[in-house]
Amino acid sequence: MLKIIFSSEDILRTRVAPAADPLWELVLSVHLLQGRGRDPLMTTWRRTVAHGLRSDTGAERYRLLLALNPPRGYFPDFLTPSASRDGFEAGLEAVRGTPADMLRRDLTLLASENPLPPSATALARGEPEMLHHLTEAMARYQSLAVTPYWTRVQAAVEADRARRARAMLDGGAEGLLASLRPSMRWGGGVLEVLDYPDTRELHLDGRGLLLVPSFFCSRTPVALVDPTLPPVLVYPVDRLGGLTPGGGAARDGGAGQSDALAALLGRTRASVLQAADEGCTTGEMARRLHISAAAASQHTTVLRNAGLLVSHRDRNTVLHTLTPLGRAVLES
Repeated sequence: MLKIIFSSEDILRTRVAPAADPLWELVLSVHLLQGRGRDPLMTTWRRTVAHGLRSDTGAERYRLLLALNPPRGYFPDFLTPSASRDGFEAGLEAVRGTPADMLRRDLTLLASENPLPPSATALARGEPEMLHHLTEAMARYQSLAVTPYWTRVQAAVEADRARRARAMLDGGAEGLLASLRPSMRWGGGVLEVLDYPDTRELHLDGRGLLLVPSFFCSRTPVALVDPTLPPVLVYPVDRLGGLTPGGGAARDGGAGQSDALAALLGRTRASVLQAADEGCTTGEMARRLHISAAAASQHTTVLRNAGLLVSHRDRNTVLHTLTPLGRAVLES
């Protein structure tokens, strides 16, 4: 179990990342790809990505990247620098600029638990050519495994952020932390991450905590190992049906979605779409639009099937928020 120790100042400084973090999503997707779990929501994605990697004429380029990201246990902190919050390229630049002592420390720890290819030795020395080789593989992998599905990833993270914002409005920062159940438990100034693979404590010491919602994060939240780095906790979001054939950005113009969009014509559904702009439960939508809860549920189902909004159940309520596509349709 991981215990994160908060002071009053830390609680006030806790916040949620503004968007999906591209390097965290990349790294955690590699873990998911190689893992033994068989989440049915991700079966098509796994099959497609595995085929793409095998078919790549430079498939050997991924060997180091895959070795650095075993499906379970430790993986290097330097692969997910804080600079990636400024974008994918900024993150890769930070990886290329990783200090040699950090590379050596991280890779020594990884090698104590997992076999590494010979190229890891050159990487541990901080050789620029090997760092460029690694980031080129990361960029190529991103284009195959993450970028085609980025719209779906963003939609899931945005839906989770709306849920956390609502918890913050209702219960303050402590309400936000309490909303992280069931994988975490908040109480007495301590956030406990259940089923964490190691037993350790992380003292925030007034730095606060950045919560990073992640599509590709598996069941257990993830924290950096180095306690001197800015504290981050990456946690899984509802995958909203997974990366199904109709769920990727590369397939947004398919016939199935066109048929669904054709069903949107009508004043009431336009009003439902507008109501979901800032997040709205089914009951709130019914009251606001003066329709029955059953009608509100039916309209949100059509909009969700069209990829315009996402729905997240929390106990007895369902919160609806817009996807990026839904917002674009509303603004147009």
